[in-house]
Amino acid sequence: MAYVIGVDVGGTFTDAVLDDGEGLVLAGKTASTPPDYSDGVMDVLGVLAEQLGVPVAEMLSRTHHIAHGTTSSLNALVMNQVPDIGFLTTKGHRDSIYIMNVEGRYLGRAPEELQNPIGQSKSHGLVRKRHALEVTERVDRDGRVVVPLNEDEVRAAVRALVADGISAIAVSLLWSFRNPAHEQRIREIAHEIDPGLFVAISSEVSPRIREFARNATTIMSTQVGPGLRDYLGELESKLRKEKLAGPLLVMQSNGGAVAASEAPGNAISTVGSVLTGGVVGAVSLGEQLGHRNIIATDAGGTTFLAGLVVDGEPVRSSTTIINHHPINVPTLEVHAIGSGGGAIAWIDAGGNLQIGPHSAQAVPGPACYGNGGTEPTNTDANLVLGIIPERGLLGGRRALDVGLARDAIRTRIAEPLGLSVEEAAAAIYEVQNAQTGDLLRKTVVEAGHDPRDFIVYAFGGSGPAHCGRYAQEIGATDVVVPLGQVASAFSAYGLASSDIVLAKELSDPAALPLDPVRVQRNFEELESEVREMLERQGMRFSAVEIEREIDMRYTMQLAEVATPIPSGDLAAEDVAKAADLFEARYATLFGEDSGFREAGIQAITYRVRGTGALPFSPTLPELEKADSADASPALTGTRKVCLGASQGYADTAIYDYTKLRAGHVLRGPAVIEVPTTTVVVPHGTTGTVDRLGNLHIALDQA
Repeated sequence: MAYVIGVDVGGTFTDAVLDDGEGLVLAGKTASTPPDYSDGVMDVLGVLAEQLGVPVAEMLSRTHHIAHGTTSSLNALVMNQVPDIGFLTTKGHRDSIYIMNVEGRYLGRAPEELQNPIGQSKSHGLVRKRHALEVTERVDRDGRVVVPLNEDEVRAAVRALVADGISAIAVSLLWSFRNPAHEQRIREIAHEIDPGLFVAISSEVSPRIREFARNATTIMSTQVGPGLRDYLGELESKLRKEKLAGPLLVMQSNGGAVAASEAPGNAISTVGSVLTGGVVGAVSLGEQLGHRNIIATDAGGTTFLAGLVVDGEPVRSSTTIINHHPINVPTLEVHAIGSGGGAIAWIDAGGNLQIGPHSAQAVPGPACYGNGGTEPTNTDANLVLGIIPERGLLGGRRALDVGLARDAIRTRIAEPLGLSVEEAAAAIYEVQNAQTGDLLRKTVVEAGHDPRDFIVYAFGGSGPAHCGRYAQEIGATDVVVPLGQVASAFSAYGLASSDIVLAKELSDPAALPLDPVRVQRNFEELESEVREMLERQGMRFSAVEIEREIDMRYTMQLAEVATPIPSGDLAAEDVAKAADLFEARYATLFGEDSGFREAGIQAITYRVRGTGALPFSPTLPELEKADSADASPALTGTRKVCLGASQGYADTAIYDYTKLRAGHVLRGPAVIEVPTTTVVVPHGTTGTVDRLGNLHIALDQA
């Protein structure tokens, strides 16, 4: 018997799921342990081993692989907690990262921020100017060397950076994606001077056209690469000491994993690793439940995340935005706000109640944790409202103090607003549901979809307490809460469900009609690289799938659309069909008749994605069937619970999830207590337990 383990390291909690492929699914949750998150990983593995009744070493010796996702790299970039690095670029082009192509002034900003230019922060520099240096060289748009690389300048620049304490260097030269020779030579010279230098080159990290985005992507990858390398090295060392038999894999933003040894070289590809785990898990569970259109929502301790699955496939994007910088990372499209259970409630200058984005995180945690936190959070409000039991979280293992929660809400929220503590807690609950609903509206409606055509999946430690309400905010009528052992650890379940997914891309701009020989050559080159990368993973795949696509656009536009290309040898008619498909996809995204073929169509970036299917697909086990729909055998009592200001406190039925069976029906309002989370069935809804133990919450018919 072999195990697969998924580990999700969040800012507040570390979750893990173990599956043996024969119906056994176990989950564990422990507090994250910053700054050394590897301690938290070992702690949660200990929780799994305890449930198995064996030592950690015995469990790991029988483990096929561990799939690991972490927010540490993303958090480091977002909070700018990264080390100083060096940057080398073509002479005359250093200031591109400070000019930011103008777009850096508005990317990622909310409309109200754009309307207040005086209040905007302009300090988005990625690298100190004294560490951004230029070297003489020039390659033209066709990849021809116009000016040879001045190697003496390179040596002088590297020595100057090393002398200033720099241990990592990003290299991004003009048109290097057409000819990487100069970047490769700079890396060789840097390692001649200091073999320990971490050097990332744009022709490997981001071989795409557009200078600013390529520079920013390479720089950010270099900023987190050494830290990721050291963290994974420390974690893998601990795992090997505990007899881990299989490889340690790291989740990437594209929804697939990569060997830990490969991850630091393209560290930027892992920044969304935990964000995508829940979407991958939703795809896996959707296949078991027959759901093709899913809104995956994950509310943990720090963030609220939302991603879409349309017709069985997760929605993808070729770029993302971090700190106002465009980042070239193929990713599952996931939207996030700082609105998890630990999100802090506060009053702004206008006297308005705000939730997040700052979080109490694992340390000090919400006020009710008793670890020194004094600011009220969503968790504190839910405790005061009776949603969370006073005995605490994790089945009582995390003690909570309702007195501390009340004090924090009274001093920070209730008294400034002239409310009672209960009214203030209800207001926090309402605002939380409204702003998470706003994010779902952005995710679904603004993407051109009707929420009524989708099922909402809700998971994470705090998501199930709010899902019935935030789904109603967008008009969705059905919610699925994955329960059982994977209740709050569903992202970890997604990690355990993931395959190896690797992607390579290359910009080769040209106007249609394209030369089929040129297109074929580009794809064959990329496919060769992807297959070589798959072989380096050290895994045996049950199948390998290769997908091709080209980012196309109307001439001189910036909106590029990823367009699938068939495999095999390509003919002129295949390329012509791709143009038709591009226009159809463009119309879906931006509206009928919004395209203008007479302007011409351009192919910009070629991309190949290779998926190595692992011979291990975790599935949830069947739950024992109930004798009837009456769920009273799981009823443990009632308590006063407030599920919104309009309802007030009401006697609410409390259920023990471990006693629920398939077919049980619960009328709202009700609260279901799960060892790792709390589920709310709101007023006017009904919950039904399905054959896999998941809870379906549906609006009652008028």
